[in-house]
Amino acid sequence: MALEVKPGPVLAARTTLRLGGRALAEVVLTDMEDAHGLAEALARLGGTPLILGGGSNILAADGELPLIVVSASLRGEPETLRERAAGKVRVRVLAGVKLQRLVAWLATQGLSGLSGLIGVPGTVGGAVAGNAGSYGEAMGDVLARVCLWTPETGVAWLGREAFSTAYRRFSLKGVAGFYLVLAAEIDCEPREPIDIRRDMVACLTQKKASQPITAATAGCVFKNPPGASAWKLLTEAGFKGKRLGNMAFSDKHANFLVNCGGGTGGEAFSLLESARKAVLARSGQELEPEVRIVP
Repeated sequence: MALEVKPGPVLAARTTLRLGGRALAEVVLTDMEDAHGLAEALARLGGTPLILGGGSNILAADGELPLIVVSASLRGEPETLRERAAGKVRVRVLAGVKLQRLVAWLATQGLSGLSGLIGVPGTVGGAVAGNAGSYGEAMGDVLARVCLWTPETGVAWLGREAFSTAYRRFSLKGVAGFYLVLAAEIDCEPREPIDIRRDMVACLTQKKASQPITAATAGCVFKNPPGASAWKLLTEAGFKGKRLGNMAFSDKHANFLVNCGGGTGGEAFSLLESARKAVLARSGQELEPEVRIVP
């Protein structure tokens, strides 16, 4: 296989928030071996690399963007490995697999640990890089090993000793800068499939009632500060349902930014900055973006 270089995509067509201008080019990996040519391709194309999986956690600016989109289109059926750790079952999955595909597959196999992530969009690679979580479960809680590419090390499998996870955060120890998730291995606990599915239905029902999951959003836009809830701080500051042009904070959940149709990055950035300043002035709490802001 070989890397495929395509014209730069318009990010508004590739992100769930439907925002973003045109990138310089796109590099597509369809096989893990393709990563060996990534350094040369990025050096030749110039620009800043942007990993783009499902585009579900991206807030992109308008206009011509100095970005090289890197798409790890690595897909296939999750695989149960022979390894067992403390009664758990290890599963290997490629980075390009949709997170919801993995969550559903685990349920059919009677493996628990990520059922709370039902309804969370994006890919496995993005879930690893952002330590996606929901309803008390997070990717970092089950992550055992990860296969990464970095310009310095190339392709390598790394164990828990080589990385750390925290709230919506994945960090490589001793490595700074650009990296690309190629695959992951997770340790899950066996459980009755019917019990897992019951929990998934309960989580999804609650999400539908409290979150705008069918709207054009990027998920929660701000992280929860220690000991506080971002949605509550935003609501108290008067931003639930607050609109600027065609961008708005959801009237169902104040921490979801919604593109009402035809919204712009400029409107989104202005609305977020107004909300951040209002919350800081009212509560003294500094809100940190959970979405990745690019460029």
